[in-house]
Amino acid sequence: MEFHEIYLLYRHELDRVERLLDERAHADHADLAKAGRTLLEAGGKRIRPLFALICGLGEREWSEDVAKIAAALEMIHMATLVHDDVIDRADLRRGKPTVRKSYGNLAAMYTGDYLFARAIQLLAEVDNLEVHRLMARGIVLLCEGEIEQIEDFYNWSQGVMTYLRRIHRKTALLISLSCQLGAMVGGAPEREVAALARFGHAVGMAFQIVDDLLDFTGAAEIVGKPVGGDLRQGNLTLPALLAASRPGFGERLRVLVREGMREEEAEEAIRLVVASGALADAERLAERYLEKSRHLLQAVSRETVREQLMGLTSFIIRRQY
Repeated sequence: MEFHEIYLLYRHELDRVERLLDERAHADHADLAKAGRTLLEAGGKRIRPLFALICGLGEREWSEDVAKIAAALEMIHMATLVHDDVIDRADLRRGKPTVRKSYGNLAAMYTGDYLFARAIQLLAEVDNLEVHRLMARGIVLLCEGEIEQIEDFYNWSQGVMTYLRRIHRKTALLISLSCQLGAMVGGAPEREVAALARFGHAVGMAFQIVDDLLDFTGAAEIVGKPVGGDLRQGNLTLPALLAASRPGFGERLRVLVREGMREEEAEEAIRLVVASGALADAERLAERYLEKSRHLLQAVSRETVREQLMGLTSFIIRRQY
């Protein structure tokens, strides 16, 4: 099943989640309301809500609790994006001005905090103690991942395992929770809930690796941010770390990529990463994670759910944005 077909199948459910986001992200304070509106209008793929809906509904009837899980996870994701843009001093996201660009760093940080709080408030309406326990743990790990990323800016001594641990916390965790909590609240058997949690983790790892590849290969007008943006800001992702391990590339990259590097140095560093062959190796790792995710789907009894999730995994490796 193709990605656009899956989106069409869940169009009405996603619209209901969107309305919930619009309602719950609203603020009485004028500037906070404008900042929240900026985020919502920027849109996004709504991947996390879609995973939650598929795993939570599948062949079942509509569930308001699954919708609340989907909306809360998306608000948490949006909050992390706002905070990331402040840390990265980013002016664009999805081709539009960021909240920090439009309203300043302080307003952006408070907007992110507000979205976190509203997400927790929404989750409190779901009468399931395990949901709250898992989400609390998830938010702690997410924050730790954010801090680790800041600490490792321009740190060429970090290894690939450090990178993998970081993207587990920053990206894979929320996608895993989307699948796990959606299935749990939707009443799936315990065995399927566990399998879908592991599936979401594997998919989330692949998703972030592909995102990091697009930072080097994607067209700026499609990706919605400058090419090589992570490297320019000192965020050393898998392609850069793999390139740095290769003779003839690593020594020069370490010289170029540092605080205060000039634009021409950043451009040279991007060319070196691409020329090193590291992108192909990173893509192979993403494919291995996706293969693992497909294997985990064998534990899911609902054929419709398996087919739809398989379609999403195919989109992830082929996507251009």
